Amino acid sequence: MITTKKLLKITFLGTGTSQGVPMIASKDPVCLSTDLKDKRLRSSILISWDDFTYVVDCGPDFRQQMLRENVQLVNGVFFTHEHSDHTAGLDDLRPFCYKIGEMPIYINKRTLESLEQRFQYIFSKENRYPGAPSVQPNIVDKDPFLVDDLQVIPLEVMHGNLPVTAYRIQDFAYLTDVKSITDSEKEKLKNLDVLVINALRIDEHPTHFSLQNALDFVAEIKPKRAYFTHISHKLGFHAAVSKQLPKNVFLAYDGLKIEV
Repeated sequence: MITTKKLLKITFLGTGTSQGVPMIASKDPVCLSTDLKDKRLRSSILISWDDFTYVVDCGPDFRQQMLRENVQLVNGVFFTHEHSDHTAGLDDLRPFCYKIGEMPIYINKRTLESLEQRFQYIFSKENRYPGAPSVQPNIVDKDPFLVDDLQVIPLEVMHGNLPVTAYRIQDFAYLTDVKSITDSEKEKLKNLDVLVINALRIDEHPTHFSLQNALDFVAEIKPKRAYFTHISHKLGFHAAVSKQLPKNVFLAYDGLKIEV
C-alpha cells in the first residue's frame, strides 16, 4: 500500500495509568501536586490529518477529554485492548454517531468479543436500545489496512500475557501497556520520527514498562523523538523526571500537541 504522506497532528488526551493521577484517596506528594502536568487522565490520543480525526482508545475520561479539546467530530476509534481504562467511554461516542451515523471502530477479535459482552445493549442485533451509539467493527489482525487514504500498520505487543494492538501510521507509532515485544514486531518500528510508549513507574512492574525499560526500548528502536505515557504517580513529579531524560525523550502530559 502506497499513500501520500500527510501531516499528522497528535493530541495527548490523557497520559495516566488505569487509576489516573491523582489516584483516589492518595496522599502521595505527586497526587497532591499543583502542577497541571502532574494531573493525568486515562491514556488516549487524538490523531488528525486533513479533515479526519481519529482517537486511539476511549476510556472513562473520554467525555471530559472531548469537551476539554473542543472536539467536534470523530471519524473512528482504534482500540488497543479491552481493559476498562481504554474502553469504558464507549457509550460517549453517541454525540459523534449523531453526526456520522455508524462509528467505525478498529479492534482485534478478542477485544470485540469482550465489548460485545460488556456493552451488550450497543452490539445486540435484537431489541437494541434506541439510545445506544452505533458502531461498525472492523477486525484488526496483523495485516496493514487503509483508513481514509492512510496506511495503518498494526503491531502486537504483550501486556504481561495479554496481546495488545499497537499502531504505526507513517513515521508515528503509538504503543501502550507494553511489557514485551518480539523481534519481528520491532522490525515494524524502524525509522520512526515519533514513538509513544508507556513508562509506568520507577520500579519494575509485571505487565508494564518501567522507566528504565522504556528508556532501553527507545535506545534500541532509535526514533528521532520519544514520548512516555500511561504514567502513574509512582514515576515521580513531571518536572523532576523530565530533567533526567535524554534530550530526545519527553514525558507526555495531558493536552500536549505535537506534529509528525
